[in-house]
Formats: sequence, structure tokens, C-alpha cells
Amino acid sequence: MDDLQLERYSRHILLPEIDIAGQARLLQSKALIIGAGGLGSPAALYLASSGIGQITICDDDVVDLSNLQRQIAHNYNCIGQNKAASARDALLAINPEITIKAIEQRLEGESLLAAIADADIVLDASDNFATRFLLNSACVKQRTPLISGAAIRFTGQICVFHNNDSNSPCYRCLFDESTLSDEENCAQSGVFAPLTGIIGSMMAAETIKLLIPFGKTLDTRLLLLDATTMEWRSLQRQKEPNCPVCAIFT
Repeated sequence: MDDLQLERYSRHILLPEIDIAGQARLLQSKALIIGAGGLGSPAALYLASSGIGQITICDDDVVDLSNLQRQIAHNYNCIGQNKAASARDALLAINPEITIKAIEQRLEGESLLAAIADADIVLDASDNFATRFLLNSACVKQRTPLISGAAIRFTGQICVFHNNDSNSPCYRCLFDESTLSDEENCAQSGVFAPLTGIIGSMMAAETIKLLIPFGKTLDTRLLLLDATTMEWRSLQRQKEPNCPVCAIFT
């Protein structure tokens, strides 16, 4: 690291859990973020400011006025722009020394596998189960760690999937296809703006902890937050022996 980087990341370097070696590792790391909305915005902003060397952010949607209540990577002047491109500009404004790639379309099939292969870690900040299931299957196949977050109304959740251990559960172990029929979204049900910031920031924190690594990550727990009372619940997660995803690939 040069003198400017030592100054920029000095508050990280002062932490013995990170130090110069950990910060150097972050600068060499690559993260893929699926979704540049309420969760993807704070997660991406904190990863950029923390010095993740390459961030690829994927979103095929455009910024709408109703997004600005919680999607803090965008501003009024970004309305009508693609969210991935808008987020790229916001991240580069914070840290122009890292590489930001914007993918302005949905990833699936070989293009999704290729994007995951180019990443050390994946953040699922999407807003629908179909995308989450697709992304989980691809990450399990590539054995790439996955950080998953969700927020609706006043309820948020976050969990981590290592995908490199035959004994570790995957996202599909927790949620099956029956969840598709009960799916809600923010446009229908609403969402508390600070809740997305809390969960998105935690996704960034778990990402950094995994990349360095240090501490204990949420690889065995699903955290649930009720923002009306600020009470957390922690649920132990177990691998599903008959999971149609990780039972095949592990």
C-alpha cells in the first residue's frame, strides 16, 4: 500500500483483527453484488469505502422517485438511470482507486456462473425468491460464499452460506418453493427505510469478516430483526439432507 492508502484505511489498520495484512487482502478481493436497491446500496457503499479492490454490481432496473426513500446509492438526478450504473458512479465518488463494474442486465446461465467465478464472494441483495434460488444454486455449484439479506415492512433477516463444506446448509435448505406463493415486495407491502440500511450494512460487515478473515460469521445462524422493537432473534441453521441443490453439488 502507498502512503495515501495507509491514510485512507488507517482506522481499519489500527484494528489488530484487520491490520495492514487484512486491509491488503481487501484491496485484492472481488465482490459481486446482485441488486443495487435498498440492501445493495448501503452494502456497496461500505464495501467501496472499506477498500474492496473490485466490486461488480448487477441490476437491470432504473432509478425511480419512490426508490430514494431507502436506496441511498442514488439521488434525485439519477432518476431514469440504470441502478447499477448509478451505483457505480456513487461508489467511485467515494473511492476512485478501486475497480467498479456495472452490469445493467439480469445474469443467468453461463453469464451468472462467469460473474461468480470472477468473484471471491457474492452478496444477494435481490428482492425476489426466484433470483435468490437461482443465485444460491450457482454459488453452491461454484463453491462461492454467499451473503443473503432481505427486508420487508419492519422485518429484516441476514445469513451467510460458506458453500465450501459438505456439512454446511445452503439457502435452499432454509426456504423451499412454497415460499414463492407467499412472496411479497416493497411496492406492495412497504419497507421501513432505516431497516434496509441496518441489514445492508451487516451484509458488508459479514463480507469483510469472511474475506480477511476474522471473528465469527453467521454461517450457522439466521438473524431476524423486528425493527418496531429492535429485537433480534437468532435461529440455528442445519443442512437439509434431501436439499435439491447442495445435496447434488456437495
